[in-house]
Amino acid sequence: MDFPPFAVTVDLVVLTIRSGRLHVLLVRRGEEPWRGVWALPGGFVRPDEDLHDAAERELAEETGVHQPAAHLEQLASYGAPDRDPRQRVVSVAHLVLAPDLPEPDAGTDAAEAAWHPVDEVAELAFDHTRILADGLERARAKLEYSPLATAFCPPEFTVAELRAVYEAVWGRTLDPRNFHRKVTSVPGLLTDTGRRRTEGRGRPATVYRPGPATAIVPPLVRD
Repeated sequence: MDFPPFAVTVDLVVLTIRSGRLHVLLVRRGEEPWRGVWALPGGFVRPDEDLHDAAERELAEETGVHQPAAHLEQLASYGAPDRDPRQRVVSVAHLVLAPDLPEPDAGTDAAEAAWHPVDEVAELAFDHTRILADGLERARAKLEYSPLATAFCPPEFTVAELRAVYEAVWGRTLDPRNFHRKVTSVPGLLTDTGRRRTEGRGRPATVYRPGPATAIVPPLVRD
């Protein structure tokens, strides 16, 4: 039995925090289809590549970031028959989180690459608007029950810097005292480095690094 040909791509929802706001990396397409329209970065999987290897390659090509400098996980698969007018294309989307990512360089088939505040993104090419929405919800939900927020932080950080991550990703202001009490009471979430850092006019803040915990119990709730 003959089967119709189809291709596999990886698309990347790359999130970082810039100037206190959550940003996503977008590329302006330089070729048809959707020429001139903003889209998520990504590309076709090569015949000799595993999906994860393809995602790592595209991440390095689009951002200059190499594993394990960023958190990278598989998000979901998208295979609607009409999602790409060129041929049947199945995309395996990945979510990427990293702190302080540099200005991007456009890839070979992109006219431009830039960071965009997620709350200002308009309609994207293909089904990338849906993929971005799914990626944002995954990131926001995982901040409730996992230490994923530390992936947006430098190797060492204060509770105030961690709170700024939650506020940027969730899009809301959190009470500083309640947040401090909650995160410092989670066993293994934070490891005290023994150092202090002056922030503003208050007393020096404790500097932490990520602890061994893999879950936040009880979870931090957005509402």
